[in-house]
Amino acid sequence: MVDASIPDLLRLVAVPALGWAAVRDIHTRRVSNTLWGPLALLGVLLLLWDGFVALGIPGGLTPFAIRTAFSLLFVIPLAYGFWYIGGFGGADARAFMVLAVLFPTYPAYEFAGYALPGVSTTLGVFSLTVLTNTVLFALAYPLVLGARNALTGNVSVVMFVGRRVAADDLATVHGSLLESSAGGFTRSGLDLDALRMYLRWRDCTLADLRSDPGLRHPDTLPDTPGDPTDGAVATDGSGDPWGAAAFLADIDHSAYGTTPAQLRDGLDLITDHDDVWVTPGVPFLLPLFAGLVVALTFGDVLFYVLDALGFAAA
Repeated sequence: MVDASIPDLLRLVAVPALGWAAVRDIHTRRVSNTLWGPLALLGVLLLLWDGFVALGIPGGLTPFAIRTAFSLLFVIPLAYGFWYIGGFGGADARAFMVLAVLFPTYPAYEFAGYALPGVSTTLGVFSLTVLTNTVLFALAYPLVLGARNALTGNVSVVMFVGRRVAADDLATVHGSLLESSAGGFTRSGLDLDALRMYLRWRDCTLADLRSDPGLRHPDTLPDTPGDPTDGAVATDGSGDPWGAAAFLADIDHSAYGTTPAQLRDGLDLITDHDDVWVTPGVPFLLPLFAGLVVALTFGDVLFYVLDALGFAAA
């Protein structure tokens, strides 16, 4: 049985909600915006509740107000800034913003005789602890990726940022191509969501493209193109080689910034090679979920890291 205040118990609804979001992020890289509104509203109500309680505690309002202000005025703009420069996806930024409202200060739980979180910081801003935990977990991803590639014999200069994928499997893989058809690696490879959009617009499969080189010619384009959608992985179901320019001109929105040259190069690559290097789209909500769970139980991971290195931290 968990012993805690009613507001802190209600805050735990964020755990299954973010767990669901992390699973969706892994499988589709898409999370419905309808998730964040109710959580944000809950956070505002609990914030008012805690503020009212702090008013009745001698000297309790000032630290509560400072920590809340830091969470709202630092963590939220920071999450927005990371989204603005492309460091976060939209769902990642919204999740951090919601957590800044839900968890401005450290919650307190007692479970099986243990006081949780195990370690709190002097600053006492819980959303910042979740943020630092998440960043530390995310930084471990390249190391895991590199180790996996080394164990499978895929040693390369991009082994810490990419993985080798069979070309036939690319229709259900997230990320971007790391190679160009001319040979060598590139940081501006074809986005695989854009590839799926192209396949749906052309109403053909990846296997069709790979087995029929004649589809490079624009005279093979369909008279009535299909719906390109947004390129998400389905979970239920001559003058213009490949018709790349025609595709991008026909759709009513951007294909993730893809240019005709990028699309042609990517299609040439995946039809001429059996496997390619792909930089995976990291499901950032997964380390965020882990960062929240660890923050609620063990506390601040940075404390443990600094303590292991012999530095005082609290």
